[in-house]
Amino acid sequence: MKEIFRRLITGIVYVVLLLSAIFLSSDAFDFLFMVFGLACLFEFKRMAKLKGYYIFVAYLALWWSFIYFITDYSYSQSIVNVLMFITITINIVLLFYLFSTKPKIFTQLQKFLISLFYIGGGCIFLTMIPYQENSFAKFLIMGIFILIWVNDSFAYLVGKSIGKNKLFPSVSPKKTWEGAIGGLVFSLIAAFIMSKFEAHISLYQWLILAIVIVVTGNLGDLLESKFKRAAGVKDSGAILPGHGGMLDRLDSLVFAAPFAYLTLNIFNHVS
Repeated sequence: MKEIFRRLITGIVYVVLLLSAIFLSSDAFDFLFMVFGLACLFEFKRMAKLKGYYIFVAYLALWWSFIYFITDYSYSQSIVNVLMFITITINIVLLFYLFSTKPKIFTQLQKFLISLFYIGGGCIFLTMIPYQENSFAKFLIMGIFILIWVNDSFAYLVGKSIGKNKLFPSVSPKKTWEGAIGGLVFSLIAAFIMSKFEAHISLYQWLILAIVIVVTGNLGDLLESKFKRAAGVKDSGAILPGHGGMLDRLDSLVFAAPFAYLTLNIFNHVS
């Protein structure tokens, strides 16, 4: 009971902090995720045994450049697309690592690039998502968080209730196919509801976005589980009592963010 209470309190504080930043101002949201990104990097750096502190300097330089400087130039979207291509490429390469049965030892350079683009790039694109049509789409980014929360919650509840077929037992023994499907179904229901409140994208686009976020978010969750298993740790950190580390909370979103950003860009070009 004490552990459940700790998880509840931590969860409430996290959600209140997040929603407060979203509705306070775009700068508050940007700053919050710059800090969250640093926390995720610190945890991943420790898990991966990445030496030195250059990764933090590189992340801050990349974040500051893409959030505040590059967006002011006429060719900014092309540069953003390059970062998106690199980030998605790194993520796809990491999926080969996820599904490989052979042990993999990364070099320090590989760890640096993975940290910068898998973690840093993911946080940058998560910060970029709400900027649609020269405005800060508060309900859009809030909706993306809700999709992840709904998926996680109902995947757990459905999996615990009727789950029998393991999804990926060698990496995450508790996850089931029934839970994954249940999470997706309820996320689609949530997307349908949110389409009534956020008009930047249509109902069908919300449904497509939900599928992209749920599928890539689940892969991101499994990927972080494999990194933790390789490092021999249960949680990425202990910054959130009852929830583990910041990366444990954001692993799905960090991995899904560049794919969600790409999906929204496609919507903008075809609509």
